[in-house]
Amino acid sequence: MLGTSRLYRECRKFSVTCPIWATAIRHTVTPDEIYDLTLVSQRVYGNRDDYLVVMAAAGLNRLDQPLQQVTLVLPTASQLAAIKAKVGYTDTYGTYIPQ
Repeated sequence: MLGTSRLYRECRKFSVTCPIWATAIRHTVTPDEIYDLTLVSQRVYGNRDDYLVVMAAAGLNRLDQPLQQVTLVLPTASQLAAIKAKVGYTDTYGTYIPQ
């Protein structure tokens, strides 16, 4: 649980402080993604497991909150791997995810 909150915090910080010229994924939320954060994760990262990153980028507190139709600033796959390693993120089963 602690790794999850650290991951959220670091991803939120990335999203808020990323300069416009810096490398990042800029994803515009579409109408079919408003109520499905996992769909954004699937389209951006190729899996539905990184919905927490989407949640953090959008500044949402709960998974059931709707996304606004805005452009989200998300870390690239390699940037996300570095963030996960930095915070010692573990998956839902408590297994450390080495990056």
